[in-house]
Amino acid sequence: MEIQCSVAEVADIRQRLRLLTDGTPEPPADADLTPALPGTGGVPGQWMNASTRTATEAGVTLYLHGGGFAHTDPRAERALAYQLSSTTQRPVFGVDYRLVPEHPYPAALDDVTTVYQSLIDQGVPTSRIALFGESAGATLVLSALLTLKETRAPLPATAVVVSPLTDLTLSSPSLTANDGWDLISKAVLEQVCANYLAGARPDLAPASPLHGDLAGLPDLLVVAGAAEILVDDARRLAAAATAVGTTVDLDVYEGMPHVFHLAMLSGTPTSTTTTFLRRLADWTERRCA
Repeated sequence: MEIQCSVAEVADIRQRLRLLTDGTPEPPADADLTPALPGTGGVPGQWMNASTRTATEAGVTLYLHGGGFAHTDPRAERALAYQLSSTTQRPVFGVDYRLVPEHPYPAALDDVTTVYQSLIDQGVPTSRIALFGESAGATLVLSALLTLKETRAPLPATAVVVSPLTDLTLSSPSLTANDGWDLISKAVLEQVCANYLAGARPDLAPASPLHGDLAGLPDLLVVAGAAEILVDDARRLAAAATAVGTTVDLDVYEGMPHVFHLAMLSGTPTSTTTTFLRRLADWTERRCA
């Protein structure tokens, strides 16, 4: 689905993203940081609950942050986790997966699958688990789905990936066509992939999800901005998954840059961020029993 955005809205979103470098507001005072479950498989992270419901009752949204596999911004991630919990009406666990260069592939992927298995072991039905990831976190979501399928583990109800890097060979046309228009560059991604893979092949799944067997995955909501260098990674993933029978909705927001949804953390809601959250709420509500 092509989502129309005005020129003024695009400019506003870009300005909000620039302002995020000055800091992100903390979540509201009613944010519940109490662990929703006692264990996470030994993997660190942060619980956030804006729903008032328990993990076993409502399920869990597992959140994987971006940052090029190398960086984390705890304050921004807490703020986004609050929005995700409020929108999906279930507790959110933000995974503090291991980062490069100290911990290259597959360390972060192992952390994600470990946390996911711990949710199941503690009685959370897979039909009530949603995975959400942005940028590098979106790549990890897709890698985790492929790994879980390969090991015949039960799959979550659905997954939402925003601005995913799906082909680590960096061969999508938009990497060149949109270079200079986006907030990140192809040169940056080349370094990101080199650090993350640390010698692993970029054309093999699960590290490079587009090169995996996408059949049999849970329903996917794939989101990207039309002006970002990774928009063709999103389009190619959606096309490949659809071709093998996986249900995919692809939302492309006109004129928007990489991880445009983070603009919701700065100031009042915009038309774009409101649409994004409404799509997320509708998608997860229909798929998580």
